[in-house]
Amino acid sequence: MEDEELEEIRRRKLEQLQREQMRAMQEEEMRRELEIQKAAILRRILTPEARTRLENIKMVRPEFASAIETQLIALAQAGRITSQITDAQLRELLKQLSSKKRDIRIRRI
Repeated sequence: MEDEELEEIRRRKLEQLQREQMRAMQEEEMRRELEIQKAAILRRILTPEARTRLENIKMVRPEFASAIETQLIALAQAGRITSQITDAQLRELLKQLSSKKRDIRIRRI
C-alpha cells in the first residue's frame, strides 16, 4: 500500500514537472518570437548605422537600449515615424533622453 502511494506521489510530481517544463518552453518560444518581431520593426525604422549604434548601446546599457527600442517601436506602431531614423537623429534622441536623467551631486561641508 505504501509503495502504491509513493508511486502515485512520484507520478504526480513527474506530471507537474513536465507541465512546468512545457510552460517554460512556451514562454521561451513566445519571447523569441517577440524578439524576432522587434528586430524586424527596428530594421524597418532604423538605418543600418542607427541600428549599429543601438546595438553598441545595448552592450553597455541594456536597460536603456531596451527602453529606447520600446519607445521607437511604439512610435512606429502609432504611425508617428514616417521615414527611417538616421544615426544623427538617433544620437539627438539619445541626447534628449539621457539629459532627462537627474545629476545628483553630494557636497561635503
